[in-house]
Amino acid sequence: MTAAQAPRLLADPRPVIVETDGHHALSGGRCRACGHALPRVLPRCPWCRGEVASERFGPDGSVWAVTVLHIPAGDRDAPYSLAYVDLDDGPRLLVHLTERVAIGARVRLREPTPSGDPAAEALA
Repeated sequence: MTAAQAPRLLADPRPVIVETDGHHALSGGRCRACGHALPRVLPRCPWCRGEVASERFGPDGSVWAVTVLHIPAGDRDAPYSLAYVDLDDGPRLLVHLTERVAIGARVRLREPTPSGDPAAEALA
């Protein structure tokens, strides 16, 4: 394989979950001009082209949409649940759920899955 044929290595596009003060949070960004919350820090806001500053979001949010997958994928055994979560005062994030929940349920970010995907658990 020549250098021209070699696959390009890209940065991991998944959002970064960090642990702070005993809780997990999304390390994202917020536009300084329009206030739009982003799941990652970008050079410019996709809405207004303003400057983006680093910000942490979470750990809590509300489930916007949820689905249960009944086919295995990669290292995941079926069935497993995925949800879009609106983080409080933050962006919407796709997460793996530790249990089944309904739309509108309150959840909290937790450590990422063994493969590095964002994860959340239901709040009591």
